[in-house]
Amino acid sequence: MMRWLRPLLSVLGKSVTVLVAVAVINFALVHMAPGDPVSVLAGEAGSSDAKFLEQLRQEFKLDQPLVVQLGSYLQSIATLDLGYSYRQQRPVWDMIADRLPATLVLAIPAFLIALLGGILLGALASRYRGSWLDSVITAASLAFYATPIFWVGLLLVLGFSVSLGWLPAFGYETMGSSLTGVPRMLDIAKHALLPIVTLAGFNLAVYTRLARASMNEIQGADFVKTAWAKGLSSGRVVWVHQLRNAVLPVITLAGMQAGQLIGGSVLVETVFAWPGIGRLAFDALQQRDYPVLLGVFFCTSVVVVAFNLLTDLIYRVVDPRMQSQS
Repeated sequence: MMRWLRPLLSVLGKSVTVLVAVAVINFALVHMAPGDPVSVLAGEAGSSDAKFLEQLRQEFKLDQPLVVQLGSYLQSIATLDLGYSYRQQRPVWDMIADRLPATLVLAIPAFLIALLGGILLGALASRYRGSWLDSVITAASLAFYATPIFWVGLLLVLGFSVSLGWLPAFGYETMGSSLTGVPRMLDIAKHALLPIVTLAGFNLAVYTRLARASMNEIQGADFVKTAWAKGLSSGRVVWVHQLRNAVLPVITLAGMQAGQLIGGSVLVETVFAWPGIGRLAFDALQQRDYPVLLGVFFCTSVVVVAFNLLTDLIYRVVDPRMQSQS
């Protein structure tokens, strides 16, 4: 038990340090960006009076030195208080909670499709290396890897929505519909299909190429030769002995990228008008809504750190060498 507890506490301590450092960097970058939230709010209110601008700065505590603002921000996130939106006058937590389910509807299926599909396709390409199947998988993964994600989304909209009319082009659900229960879930799934495919495409290509390269590298390992010498079936050698060791680099990369799907879906959510976290961050950036931006960045950082921690734990289950050290 102590062998597991000590590394876990060490990782947790490093994670907290990383979160504090990321929070400071995010704060600095957001406040270094051009634009003034007070000017934006005053312009929307139709007033540019200096007295009104000063009143807004005092109300949002933007008249204080940056060091003081940073200290207040760190104290707030230490108590899990992300503040209030300048524009919406709502708690940032509430705004993120409203948008997070929509992002998870895209991020979780996209991540599973990319990870499981990439491992399977990479293993197949390696198993039949040099065949037409290997060529097709390699060419397709290279095409998805080289194509910008927003361009993939636009092509899917043109093909399946505009030309064929099979799937809706944008939105979370059909506007004006009064669907509930299973029919509403099916409607949301229909709207989510194209964004999920778009979001999964790039990572699917990366995991496929990485899994194929890792499988090819392991083919000449001593334990694989031993498995063949024992007369084990080709399926057992490939899918049990080779694949278990070949997925380790894929798991490492997936752990780093999984959290990024939460906050890195800005382009996809913008192309498909999907009301998620990425779209919230994009709107907040245009409106110079600092608390919302910082809240989204902080939540994304927490998810990334959590997935890295989970990856370390999975490593101890998958990697036999880690098990022997525990």
